[in-house]
Amino acid sequence: MKELINNYKKKLSETLEKLDVEKVKELCDSILSVWKTNNTIYLCGNGGSAANAIHIANDMTYGAGKKNGKGINVESLSSNSAVLTCLANDLSYEDIFSEQIKVKGKSNDLLIVLSGSGNSKNVIKAIEIAKNKKMRTFAIVGFDGGTCKKIADNFIHFNINDMQVAEDFQLIVSHMCMQWLSNQKIN
Repeated sequence: MKELINNYKKKLSETLEKLDVEKVKELCDSILSVWKTNNTIYLCGNGGSAANAIHIANDMTYGAGKKNGKGINVESLSSNSAVLTCLANDLSYEDIFSEQIKVKGKSNDLLIVLSGSGNSKNVIKAIEIAKNKKMRTFAIVGFDGGTCKKIADNFIHFNINDMQVAEDFQLIVSHMCMQWLSNQKIN
């Protein structure tokens, strides 16, 4: 047990040391730009990344805006089970996020994709549709970054072959952003 815990701690700390701070700043700047223009941020992911998308949406809606009295207009595309199951049943699982982007997304909105592998077809398709709509796209990915790293406008990549650590870093990065955003002045 101790060996497993120590190994996990080691993976976390080694991965954190390699974090590209400039990439985090780029994500923060992208979110701030969307916030200032009253555009919308959409988040999506599968499994643990879906749960993280919901958590991050909560942080941005309320936490980032506490001092300003104005949260960020943000939506987790993973959060509405009725919409997800309808789209998966009537279209396909690959379309659960892209179809929502087709309906809701607007030019200059931001799509943030969370993916351990970067290869889930539904998040790849969401990026493709978002780019067609002139939305900005950002991927937070682990493993080798997959297709999402290649096609997103920007990315944060954690080169770690461990799904749990990759998902941990989705929240770590978002919490870094939220703390920075909470100190920004929004008019």
